[in-house]
Amino acid sequence: MSNYVIFTDSACDISPELLKEWNVQYLNLSFKFTDSDIEQTNESVPIGQFYNAMRDGKVAKTSAISVGAFKEAFEKILKTGKDILYIAFSSGLSTTYNSAVIAAEDLKDEYKDNKIICVDTLSASAGFGLLLKMVVDKANEGADIDTAAEYALNLRENLCHWFTVDDLVYLKRGGRISPTVAFVGGILGVKPVLHMDNEGHLINKFKVRGRKAAIAALADQYEKKAKVVLGGKVFISHGDCIDDANLLAKILKEKYNVTTELITYVGAVIGAHSGPGTLALFFVGKER
Repeated sequence: MSNYVIFTDSACDISPELLKEWNVQYLNLSFKFTDSDIEQTNESVPIGQFYNAMRDGKVAKTSAISVGAFKEAFEKILKTGKDILYIAFSSGLSTTYNSAVIAAEDLKDEYKDNKIICVDTLSASAGFGLLLKMVVDKANEGADIDTAAEYALNLRENLCHWFTVDDLVYLKRGGRISPTVAFVGGILGVKPVLHMDNEGHLINKFKVRGRKAAIAALADQYEKKAKVVLGGKVFISHGDCIDDANLLAKILKEKYNVTTELITYVGAVIGAHSGPGTLALFFVGKER
């Protein structure tokens, strides 16, 4: 991809070190706790500290990337003569993608000989990260910018996001479930199993009783939905519950000979909405 740069944002929950290794540039979404005026990013606070603050009752509010920030970052690349393929956080969850589109439109007259292609992944966290990695691999195989962009658009229709949360209060705050459902679920120990639909929205699919059942249900969805079941490509992300992530990886290995390629934290910006104890499984499916 010598004539174009792959660009992304921090909602992919891929570490800065890995993004550098993949030769991907990025911008950070931000958050701040409601009792503070300090804007922070995934990189500015230790992730364990962030989740402990949430467990102690702190509430975090998140902010999208601005048009101005995109224009500044994009222009630095365009001045080098390179095109840009921006792989973006779901427009169903953030205005970040729309900000990038506006920035690209504002720059097109000045940089008429360059392309800025913005791809809405309709994905989040390490599901977004998995799609990004597959696009990087495609580019490294020699795909030009248009081929890589088309590949990303086609892939997003099959990028499965299945996840569960440990405490329903965070989904209640975000309006994903009603206060009544959250209250009753907390008493009964009910755990929701959710996925991301074709529009990039979080959808509550069904409920199970207890955490172990929820973890097993994620593995079951892999068996039902994966395009390649035996030995498929899998990423897992977690909200400060590494033991549960390792257990899910162990189940996938034992049942389907799947070696999980990446286990990563749900970053603070995504975790602000899902909370500590979130566990998510991502893979390429026959459909979402």
